[in-house]
Amino acid sequence: MADSDDLIKAVGANIQEKASLIWSAADTLRGPYKPHEYGLVILPMTVIKRFHDCLAPTHDAVLAAAEKYKTLAVKDGFLREASGYPFYNTSKFTFETLKADPENIEDNFKDYINGFSDNVQDILARMKFADQIERLSDPDAPLLYQVVCDFCKPQADMSPDKIKAVDMGYIFENLIQRFSESYDEDAGAHFTSRDIVYLMTDLLIQADSHVFDGDRITKTVYDQTMGTSQMLGCTEERLRQLDSEARVTCYGQEFNPFTFGIAKASALIRGEDDTNMRFGDTLSADKFEGFKFDYCISNPPFGDPWNPQAAAVEKEFKSAGGGRFPVEKLPAKGDGQMLFVLNGLSKLKDDGVMAIIQDASPLYKGKPGSGEDSIRRYVLENDWLDAIVQLPCDSFYNTGIATYVWLFSKAKAPEHRDHVLLIDASRCFEKRRKGIGDKKNDITKPCRDLIVQAYSEYRDATWVGTGSNGQEVSVEARLMETVEFGFNRVAVESPVVDEKGGPVLNKRGKMQADKAKEDTEDIPLTQDIDAYIEREVRPYNKYAWVDKKKTKVGYTIPFTRVFYKYAELEPADEIAKRILEHEKTLEESLEALFGEVR
Repeated sequence: MADSDDLIKAVGANIQEKASLIWSAADTLRGPYKPHEYGLVILPMTVIKRFHDCLAPTHDAVLAAAEKYKTLAVKDGFLREASGYPFYNTSKFTFETLKADPENIEDNFKDYINGFSDNVQDILARMKFADQIERLSDPDAPLLYQVVCDFCKPQADMSPDKIKAVDMGYIFENLIQRFSESYDEDAGAHFTSRDIVYLMTDLLIQADSHVFDGDRITKTVYDQTMGTSQMLGCTEERLRQLDSEARVTCYGQEFNPFTFGIAKASALIRGEDDTNMRFGDTLSADKFEGFKFDYCISNPPFGDPWNPQAAAVEKEFKSAGGGRFPVEKLPAKGDGQMLFVLNGLSKLKDDGVMAIIQDASPLYKGKPGSGEDSIRRYVLENDWLDAIVQLPCDSFYNTGIATYVWLFSKAKAPEHRDHVLLIDASRCFEKRRKGIGDKKNDITKPCRDLIVQAYSEYRDATWVGTGSNGQEVSVEARLMETVEFGFNRVAVESPVVDEKGGPVLNKRGKMQADKAKEDTEDIPLTQDIDAYIEREVRPYNKYAWVDKKKTKVGYTIPFTRVFYKYAELEPADEIAKRILEHEKTLEESLEALFGEVR
């Protein structure tokens, strides 16, 4: 089996190899199609050609089986057996024979498309490809024949022995990204490369005390925002690297008809049950109600508003028990990524684990009592958050921002209970020889192993290693008690001041609060409120008191502060000396230009 680093590095090569095909076909469409419409043709054609090349070796056998069993009402099973896949095509045409008859291309191509089994027809129907066939066949601008010819070129060979299933997923991802950029669409998706999925999978395995129970790995894996299902494919690939006989069953949900179609196609080509790939919006139309999985792995969108799903989400939230959202309050509608945390947790078995990518905002966003804070409190007080790993910047194809892997466990190891390990892996990467979009860094095997080692040892420490390029890489970890993230936000009141500086008393002899002077203090849950006020506030405000009715419990994860390192300031005399040296150099330059300066 190929080395994992070889597979990581191959991603860019495979994408670049197909670039000429992508853009030559897009050039064919120029004019009748606008740039933002290219994907309507290129994506389904790429899916069709992938199916075609998978079926090519058994094409004659399928035709023979179709003839042999043509009188049977139910012959689907025989045709699948002949094709070697859970799909088939009974048309006599191939791309080469379509190319050989330009005069009849429309009728022949329709015959070829109609020859596919129902499960492939469903994919093309969701992509509304029939509309594009009609458009490509317009007699005033006939393009269908040239598009078929483009996909007959040698570089368009998409047979499984040339392109692995996961790499095909990356090619699809790249196509989607290119066509989305052509009309400034940002669906919030940050395509997750193989190196990051391998890391997430290794963390899941390390967190799962039952992974090697029995003769072989047997796991169900769920991706709630699966896109083209490439994360699921990478997870399965990694598990099979560890156990060649692993039994991995993948499930996923996706709401974009094009990416869903690609995911379903990928499942069919891998020989998996394509009914495990389900169409619909995860937040508003859960297609896996009642399901529980061993692993959840996902990269939900960052900063995407959930207004379109609000009615359905709020209805479930208000139901008995809150459904998938059993928290005190929902987050602000401007960003739904923390709702995916709740959905993922609801899908885990009692001993399940989840790795989910987040940006920085879930660490701190929201004041005590807000929806975001309510979700942080929910996961921390249930003791499900096991670790957070900061990834290197520039690790994704279309974003360079700081990102984090949150690792959850429904049954934490005894030695992990009531703790969370924060891991700074921002310096644990190797530079790519050639970047892909914004992705300039890879988490190669030496880097991945160092990060997993830090998690497995679950303690304060710094680990230093050497990357495969010979450069030093490092990981730093800090073990925190869960309670350290919590605080009481208390309202500190000050009295109205009389002319002599003393407090004004009301009729009952109590101090009257001056609303203009109300302040708040965040007091760690580990500290007594009264003792804190006496120590930290009263020396500066001797009449201050706490309005305990306004006290709220909050949680924040101060990741940056935990790893902050104070840099010693340069002594003032050294700064002054440096300034004088600069002034002297400037004077000498002026003299050289204008003569002696008086």
